[in-house]
Amino acid sequence: MEGVDGVEFITFDKKRGWQGYLDLRRRLAGRRFPLLLHMHASMRANVASRMIRADVRLGYDKARARDYQWLFTNERIPAQREQHVLDAMFSFVEYFGLVERDLRWDIPISDADRQFGQDACRPAGPTCVISPCSSQRFRNYRNWSVDNYVALVNYLHDEHDANVVLSGGPTATERDYGRRIAAGAERPVSNLIGKTSLKQLLAILDAASLLVCPDSGPAHMATTVGTPVVGLYATSNRRRTGPYFSHHLVADRYPEAIRNEFGKSVEDVAWGQRVRDPEAMNLITLADVTQKVELVLGSVKTGRYPAPDRV
Repeated sequence: MEGVDGVEFITFDKKRGWQGYLDLRRRLAGRRFPLLLHMHASMRANVASRMIRADVRLGYDKARARDYQWLFTNERIPAQREQHVLDAMFSFVEYFGLVERDLRWDIPISDADRQFGQDACRPAGPTCVISPCSSQRFRNYRNWSVDNYVALVNYLHDEHDANVVLSGGPTATERDYGRRIAAGAERPVSNLIGKTSLKQLLAILDAASLLVCPDSGPAHMATTVGTPVVGLYATSNRRRTGPYFSHHLVADRYPEAIRNEFGKSVEDVAWGQRVRDPEAMNLITLADVTQKVELVLGSVKTGRYPAPDRV
């Protein structure tokens, strides 16, 4: 958010424990606000909200107000079932009668970062960014296999002469994915995993033709700059957290994963129920993904790239 005008950012350092809450209270001492939008339902956010003096404390309806959020608010948005997270956020402004949606993010990108993004995306041919991992802190169930990504890279090279850029954070898992994908690809890829800032990544996504990734932050970053997203969804519900403008491009095996783990249909489990089966992402086939890629990059060509064995 660096460079956004008209917004005062106050950072709450959760690593400081109770001292972080006290720091927040000191920074806001003597200030009172007409409105607090309590848009994150968690106990940490609940406690932080008590450090802020406000007349109206608007939160979620009781069904969605996790961790007793309703005890920390004095007004609530109307109850809604099965909303996308972004639509739930819109409910906060719609509560005050602001219903027009002009979806522009206009996140500032410096000239230097924009040039970095353009240099990463060669002028000739499409550029496909692959962000292979979701950087969850604990055991990760959202990552497709390296073998599948290698097969996809080779498909993009052979069928579209695409420039493939790998992106991601500096975690050991992401770096390992990048090394193994680059080593397995038949032609060179640009491995930028762990080598970009968030602004540089946003600039790359802005200049790219397509992003392929699991349920993760880059999917939503690409949405803000209008880049199509082929999402890989088996462990989370695309209707709740999928790339907002690219639902038709999601390779969606979530219903099957829910059936396999819980023996139920999506309609019979809680909205947003996660799947924790480490094999769930293997339900997504290479054909599932290339079919969606072709909706963006060109006509469908089949038969040359059989799905790799599971790993």
